[in-house]
Amino acid sequence: MKKIVLEAIETHTKLLDEFRQSGVEAVVAAAEMVISSLKAGGTVYLCGNGGSAADAQHIAGEFIGRFKKDRAALPAVALTTDTSVITCIGNDCTFEDIFTRQVQALVKTGDVLWAFSTSGTSPNILSAAKLAKEKGAKVLAFTGKPATKLQDISDVCLNIDAPNTAAAQEIHQLAYHTICQLVEQKMFP
Repeated sequence: MKKIVLEAIETHTKLLDEFRQSGVEAVVAAAEMVISSLKAGGTVYLCGNGGSAADAQHIAGEFIGRFKKDRAALPAVALTTDTSVITCIGNDCTFEDIFTRQVQALVKTGDVLWAFSTSGTSPNILSAAKLAKEKGAKVLAFTGKPATKLQDISDVCLNIDAPNTAAAQEIHQLAYHTICQLVEQKMFP
């Protein structure tokens, strides 16, 4: 068991070093994109599957509630939370449409769609991202693999070349918490 723990720490340390080398610019660009949208009256919409759905909800909570300081709420919506909408779309249309239909209904020019897909190839995420771009929104992508279809669609992409989903999500959490901090500091100096 000790060996497994040490291997997990080693993997995490290696990914942190890679993030330090290649991810800082993406995090700054992501924060600037979100800040620009919010200052212009936009909304941040978030989507992902599984653990990435939880990350989407986590970020929406940080924006609407607070991150580190008491301040006004920031508009953010996790498209992963309305079970009636998701199950209706999944049943009446297809699972691939669960985020696309919500993007169709809610996203407008100047908004940001923050899309999580550790594979970078999730059909429901790709479909939503394509439609968001067509509607004039910016797409921020977090992936766990380089050179993916989602990266190709996105305006800014943080890709963590991780050996597994969990390892990518660990670095994603550090990155999105940092983005939340940057947004909060810039919006509420």
